[in-house]
This record gives sequence, structure tokens and C-alpha cells, in this order.
Amino acid sequence: MPDATRANTMAQSLRAAGSRPKPAGLRDILFQDERALWSIERGSSPVIATAIHEGHSVRTNLADQYALTSGERLREEDPFTAYTIRDVQNRVTFHRSRFEVDLNRNRDGAIYLSPEQAWGLKVWSGVLAPESIEASLQIHDAYYETLKTTLRGIERQFGRFVLLDVHSYNHRRDGPDAAPTEPASAPDINIGTFSMDRQRWAPVVDALIAHLGSFEINGRPLDVRENVAFQGKGEQTRFVHEHFPNSGCAIAIEFKKIFMDEWTGEPDAEILDQLRNMISSAVPVLERVLEGRA
Repeated sequence: MPDATRANTMAQSLRAAGSRPKPAGLRDILFQDERALWSIERGSSPVIATAIHEGHSVRTNLADQYALTSGERLREEDPFTAYTIRDVQNRVTFHRSRFEVDLNRNRDGAIYLSPEQAWGLKVWSGVLAPESIEASLQIHDAYYETLKTTLRGIERQFGRFVLLDVHSYNHRRDGPDAAPTEPASAPDINIGTFSMDRQRWAPVVDALIAHLGSFEINGRPLDVRENVAFQGKGEQTRFVHEHFPNSGCAIAIEFKKIFMDEWTGEPDAEILDQLRNMISSAVPVLERVLEGRA
């Protein structure tokens, strides 16, 4: 199925899932203005959530240089993560594909130039021009300048803050008909805490894990574990803990793609709504902990 047709089919299936507002525009990002970099919503809360791998768009002068199809790129992106954070007052969504620039890798590794950087995938049909690489890296630089300014404002207002760095991960990498990754090494929700002072932020992290673990999906308790499939070693959490060592707690949240078919891209609107509710209802829990009222 062509990628545009697949996107339209996905959007139709979400709208048909019920009269309640569903993931409106979830895959409209496929057709987003290629000039858009990120969106920031600023509210009055010490909790901020980000979806920096949500994006799928790429700038026009790169589009013909990919060796990957749009669908192949989509499989390794984190579609629908922006939907899960839509009720968080402070939130950031990155609209460009990680295959243009990966904000969760350091500057030196933010462009996938070899298959070893991209799950064995050959990303480019030829050699990427130095000026194209630099243009993408300037986006990386600009994002982190903007993030630092945003977080500084939240810090001034509240003293401390929690950043929920929301991602997703594949668990059927061997193919749509192959066995999924063993649950022992693939929790439903992986909490990554590698770069933080775990002792300092224990009340925050423990409260979040307990909150998420109190939910069920289709009658089954969620498997929420820390540093199993991923350890939270991404650039964004590292950046927060470097620049806000005493005031900023950045927690990587990896949803296993139980909310979609990772091979067709078809979402499960009901599960997405449940994940959205989990994140939304976590905010007051974290606010109470930060205020010392938990």
C-alpha cells in the first residue's frame, strides 16, 4: 500500500473508532509543512513532556536522497507519541524525522551516515553533502538552545521540574509473522534513568513507576520496569541532567508498540487513549512529589 494511502487509512480508522475526539492529526505529520521544526506548548506546571521522535517530515532537498521508503522510516520513528502527551500543559513535539536529524543522539551521531547507526539500514542512496549535514546539525543546535531556554523558565517559576521524554520501541523486529521479543527483555513500559542522580530523584521515579504500573491494558496489568530494554542514555536526558543537575529530573519513557502494528503502521485508538490517560494522570502525581506533598 502506498505510504499516503496507508496514512489516510490509519486516520480514517481512528476517526471511525468512536465519536469521542480521537488521535486527530496523528499521522497528518506525514503531510506536514516541511518548514516546521517543532511545536512548544507552555502551561503552568513543573512537568513537561516531549515527543522528539514523533516527526516524519523531511526537508525537500533531502527527500530524493533517501534509500529508504517513507514506510521504512516510519517503522523506526515513534508515531503517536505526541498523542500520548497531548494533555500535558508543557509539551514539545519535534516534527522532523529522526532520519533527518536525531535529537536524542549527540551532535556527532545525530545524522545516520552508516547502517551501524540505523539498525543496519542503508539510509542514503549516495554520499550526503557536507552542507546538507551541517544544515541538519544546525537544527540539532537550535533545538537544544530552545529547550534550555524553556526549561530555564520552568525552573525559575517552580524551582524544580520533571521532563518526561516519551518514546516507543519495536518488539517484532523479525517480521510481522515472527515471534515478538521475549517479554523478559521487553516490558510494556521501560523507564530509563541512566544519566540521572537516581538517589536524589528516587521519590519522583518511584512514584511514576508505581503510577504507571497501576494500570491495565485489556485486563492485563502493565509490565513497567526500569532500565531493561533501554537505560535512558539518550542525549536529551543527558542534556537536562548536565545543565540542570539540581533542579531537573528527566525520565525516558519507552512504550513498547503494543498500541499499533509496527509493520503496517495501523494504530489501536483505544490503547492510545489509555496511554494518554496514564501520562495525563501522572502529572498531578509528580507535581505532588515535587511539592513534597506525596
